[in-house]
Amino acid sequence: MSTAGLADLPSLAATQPLFFPAPHGHRPPSVYVGPKPNKATPSLKLRCSVAKESTISPLGVSGEGGQLGAVDCVVVGGGISGLCIAQALATKHGDAVPNVIVTEARDRVGGNIITVQKDGYLWEEGPNSFQPSDPMLTMLVDSGLKDDLVLGDPNAPRFVLWDGKLRPVPSSPADIPFFDLMSIGGKLRAAFGALGIRPSPPPPGHEESVEEFVRRNLGDEVFERLIEPFCSGVYAGDPSKLSMKAAFGKVWNLEQNGGSIVGGAFKAIQERKRAHMTPRDPRLPKPKGQTVGSFRKGLSMLPDAISSRLGSKVKLSWKLSSITKLDKGGYTLTYETPEGLISVLSKSVVMTVPSHVASSLLRPLSGAAADALSKFYYPPVAAVSISYPKEAIRTECLIDGELKGFGQLHPRSQGLKTLGTIYSSSLFPNRAPPGRVLLLNYIGGATNPGILSKRASLLKQLIKI
Repeated sequence: MSTAGLADLPSLAATQPLFFPAPHGHRPPSVYVGPKPNKATPSLKLRCSVAKESTISPLGVSGEGGQLGAVDCVVVGGGISGLCIAQALATKHGDAVPNVIVTEARDRVGGNIITVQKDGYLWEEGPNSFQPSDPMLTMLVDSGLKDDLVLGDPNAPRFVLWDGKLRPVPSSPADIPFFDLMSIGGKLRAAFGALGIRPSPPPPGHEESVEEFVRRNLGDEVFERLIEPFCSGVYAGDPSKLSMKAAFGKVWNLEQNGGSIVGGAFKAIQERKRAHMTPRDPRLPKPKGQTVGSFRKGLSMLPDAISSRLGSKVKLSWKLSSITKLDKGGYTLTYETPEGLISVLSKSVVMTVPSHVASSLLRPLSGAAADALSKFYYPPVAAVSISYPKEAIRTECLIDGELKGFGQLHPRSQGLKTLGTIYSSSLFPNRAPPGRVLLLNYIGGATNPGILSKRASLLKQLIKI
C-alpha cells in the first residue's frame, strides 16, 4: 500500500463520454494504490456508550518486558470493526462493566479508512461511504457524530457506461420502460423470470454463484449490463465465484421463501405487516430514499471519535506476536510495543485483523481454523482520486451547470480497466475547491489481480478519463 505524490495528468485521448482530459498543469490531489475494503458498515445492533467505571483496576505496565493487568477482553485490530466491537463491549451492562482494550499494530486507528485533506480537497484512500442503516446510525450517534453526518442526494442519478453512452439506472419501477440499457426482449425475460417463469433452482446442497442465480432468474442482459458491473464496483469480486446467498442474501431469500423473486417480495410485505415492529430509536436521523453517508470531514471521523471515547483502552503500535491458551482458562497475548515486550492476560480475545494475519497467529491454537482463514481471498483494488477543472466536463453532462450524480459503473465487456467512478465532489459537500471536480476511480478487482504491480503513473493512464 503506497501513496504517490502529486503529478501532472497525462495527455490522453478522451475514451469515455463524460470527461475531457485535464490539460497539463492541473494536478490531481492524490493517486493511492492499495486494497479496497468493504464499506465501513458495522453490523452491531447495540446502543453504545463508553462505561465510566470498570470491574477491574486500571491497567498498568511495569518496565521492560512488563505485564499488563488482566482484562476481560482484548480486541486485536483497531480498524472500524475492532473499534465498534470495543465500544459495544465497553458499554455498561447492569453492574458488570467489561474491561476491554483494543490493540493496533499501526500508529493510528481506522485500518483502511484513510481520509486526506490537502489544498482544499478532501478525499478517501479506502472506502468512500457507508449505508445509513439503523445500526450504523446508532453507532455514529453514540459516537457524538450526529451533527457531522452528510448524506448523498437520493435522487442523484447512477449511470452504467454502455456502447459509449452513460445510461441512467432506473430509480423506480416507473422508469424501467424507458431504460435504454436493456432491449425489450431483455426486459421481458427479466419480468417473466422474476414472476417465476424460468429454469428451476439447483438441487439442495448446490450453492449458486451470483452469476448463476441472476442468469437463471433474470436473464443474461440483467447480469451482463447491471449485476456484473455492480459486483465489480461494490465487491471488486468475480460474480462467477461470489456466493449469491452470502452477497445478496435478501434477494436469495425471496426465491427461497416465495418460490420466485416477486412471490417472495409479496410474502415479505405481508409478514412485515403482521410482525410487531420495535419502535425506532428517536435519536436517529431519518435518511430519505436510497442513499449513502459520510461525515463532514470524511470517514476517518468515526474511528477517531470512537478511539477518543475509548481513551487509554486503545493501544497503538502494539504488534501481536503470539497468543497462548492457558490451562486454567483465558489467554496470554505477547506484544512488541514501543516500551518493549508486554504480556496481557485476558479472559477472551476478538480478532479483527486480515484473515492471513489471523491464520498465522492462531495456527498454534487450531490448525483447522488457520487453514480455513488462509483460504480467504482479498481482491486487490487501486483507488485513484483525480481532480479536473469544471470546464473539462462536457456540457451535456451538466445539470444546472454542475456535474451531478453518484457515479458510473463499467461492465467488463466495455473494455475499460476501471471498475467505476464515484463523483466525489458531487456526492458530498466540500470535497474540492470551487471550480474543480473530484473523481474517485477504482481499478483492479478479482478479474484484474495484477493491478498492484503497476506504477502510479501507469494507473493514471489506465483510468483513461
